Amino acid sequence: MNADRDHWMNPLGEGERGPDAKGMVVWVALTGGPVWDIAEGRSHPLWLAVPGACAAAVLYLVTIHLAFADRRRAKWRALPVLAAVVVADVVAFQGNWLYLLVMLSIAGGVTLRGRELPLLLFALCAAALAIRLTTGGALADSLSLVWGVFTAGIIPAIIIRLWEAIRELQRTREELAHAAVAEERLRFSRDLHDLLGHTLSVMVVKAEAVRRLAPRDAEAAARQATDIEQIGRQALTEVRAAVTGYRGRGLTAELESARTVLADAGIALTIRTPVVRLPPETDALLGWAVREGVTNVIRHSGAGTCEIDLCGTQSAGTESSGTELSGVGLDGVGLDGTGAGDLDLDGGAELVLQIRDNGRGGHADHAVPPNPQGNGLVGLRERVAAVGGTMDARALPGKGFLLRVAVPQEPCQRGERV
Repeated sequence: MNADRDHWMNPLGEGERGPDAKGMVVWVALTGGPVWDIAEGRSHPLWLAVPGACAAAVLYLVTIHLAFADRRRAKWRALPVLAAVVVADVVAFQGNWLYLLVMLSIAGGVTLRGRELPLLLFALCAAALAIRLTTGGALADSLSLVWGVFTAGIIPAIIIRLWEAIRELQRTREELAHAAVAEERLRFSRDLHDLLGHTLSVMVVKAEAVRRLAPRDAEAAARQATDIEQIGRQALTEVRAAVTGYRGRGLTAELESARTVLADAGIALTIRTPVVRLPPETDALLGWAVREGVTNVIRHSGAGTCEIDLCGTQSAGTESSGTELSGVGLDGVGLDGTGAGDLDLDGGAELVLQIRDNGRGGHADHAVPPNPQGNGLVGLRERVAAVGGTMDARALPGKGFLLRVAVPQEPCQRGERV
């Protein structure tokens, strides 16, 4: 029983449509006042009183119907005619005919919106007060009539406006639900592309290695086949994780993966990045950037070398010098193994990740908006833009391609090497 009551009282429940013409038709009963006066012989001449009461009733019904079916016609045609008939009837016959002003107020409250309704109600209240006082009515009775005229118009108007707001909220809720579904589909397709695009590229490279090694080195081919099996299992885990909203493995893991994958593809890799503990979102985003950049290098570049740099920008927006980062390896140690490369990125405005290769340059998947040819960089651009960063992907003069991702550097704490 409580559930039924809650459903009945819920204006957002399915099937609830709010007030309609049927609910307002009952107030045509206010013409009972004029009918009573006619029956008592207080309204003369009868040949004018009877048509006047009938016209008021019919016009009220027409106005109410049009107010819910075609409000423009109700506002500019039916309501003005009803007002003219009611005012003429009240002035001519007075007495209980004053109840027609209440009926007219209801029709106005249903039909009008905005400033027009207060103007109509003010005019009707003034007319009711003036007619009542000029016919010898007591002040208290006159004020009661004025209050009845006012509330008869304002209450339906408030109820209808509230229901219009409720319907608007319903439409907004439905649109938000559709937008959420669309956004989730986009997220899933983007994550699936990023995950499987990279993983399948790695599997293709290793399968080619198996094909090359099989005739002359069965043991090495078996190791590559084992890697393919492991990568396939990892891909299955990542796809499952993507369904639950997982975003990436992080920068360090992707750099380690890039080192292995590019080596298998015969591409020499140079990594220059300091040791720094990044916020989770930034770490995942830069990891995605490395994954996408390395995937495109393997697929499209035909390159022999690849460089991955991570640096910070100064407050003025300039990047830290290349010499500052030269010789810094993935593990924070110079590539020659002689010195530490534990750089400090704190205080910079942005973190800048750059991936360069010496390949053909204009890879098909490297084409960028406004005419994107691939989904990978488009999805990465959306991710970067979502955190207020910028992305640039372009062919370098002469030979090669550059992917540059700059993201705002949040306060981070330096940590131990991972």
